Amino acid sequence: MTTPLIPQDDFAAITQLIAAAKQRAVQSVNTTLIELYWQVGQTISRKIAQAEWGDGVVAQLAVHLARTQPGLRGFTRSNLFRMRKFYETYQGDVIVAPLVRQLPWTHNLIILNQSKRPEEREFYVRLTIREQWGRRELERQFKAALFERTVLNPPKVSPLASQIHPDALSVFKDSYLVEFLDLAQGHAEADLHQGLLSKLRNFLIELGRDFCFVGSEYPLQVGGRDFALDLLFFHRGLNCLVAIELKVGRFEPEYLGKLGFYLEALDREVKKTHEQPAIGVLLCASKDDEVVEYALSRSLSPALIAEYQTQLPDKALLQAKLHEFYLQNAQDDNSGDEA
Repeated sequence: MTTPLIPQDDFAAITQLIAAAKQRAVQSVNTTLIELYWQVGQTISRKIAQAEWGDGVVAQLAVHLARTQPGLRGFTRSNLFRMRKFYETYQGDVIVAPLVRQLPWTHNLIILNQSKRPEEREFYVRLTIREQWGRRELERQFKAALFERTVLNPPKVSPLASQIHPDALSVFKDSYLVEFLDLAQGHAEADLHQGLLSKLRNFLIELGRDFCFVGSEYPLQVGGRDFALDLLFFHRGLNCLVAIELKVGRFEPEYLGKLGFYLEALDREVKKTHEQPAIGVLLCASKDDEVVEYALSRSLSPALIAEYQTQLPDKALLQAKLHEFYLQNAQDDNSGDEA
């Protein structure tokens, strides 16, 4: 009797189980490796702190391991010192220490070497885990000064957006970097629109992992008239549609009216019953923060206003501003204590 040919789709469940098991195995190996590096760093740190070893002993240890553990990689003198630094940096941090074990060693080194503050390290550790950034994307976010931009310029959202979507502030940004588009200085809205579509994968990474693309020039019909929304996404975490309108000039208050109209149409005609109300993003080339504050304060739509930037920011300048920001906060705290 001939065995019937089973469709390949019927094997999908088994394939997914194998893929998941492989992923768990990789994660298990990584966790074990990071734990090993932690323990080695701990031992070296304590030996040196107790004056049992000098720094020169670490070089001897590297030679010893190379001779007695053939094929062992990653235990050079420089890497052993990195393990010591890794342990000493996080050993007193009960919140972040468990998290770093979820990251590959290369990611940990990038965060360890490029972060200047404990809160910056925690920021990148958490985001890297959440967004599952690769090494290149993590390095890009450091070059883009994401931490400095987030602290200095939190996203501007309407009161209704905060009310309906309490997590919106952690999902959206005040500015989005689209340097990967290579846009000309005097680019048109069509250039921006087509560029984002052609580099949609890059744009989705910049937006965040939970964003899913729905459509471009998404058609909406109201009262017998046809309208087209620039870009439509869905956010899995917020469980809502996200409408993005593109403007190549500065933000103008009247733009909010049109965006609110689109959001109403989405909620009435497109939104599923189990979904939350749609949220809108005006992505402009520039904006005046005071104008934005006035416009959003009375807005009856769940909306926010953000900039797109075509070049990487001046990180040194942002770091200097962040330093001033922390100094001012420290002075304010001290003034409050004295009062």
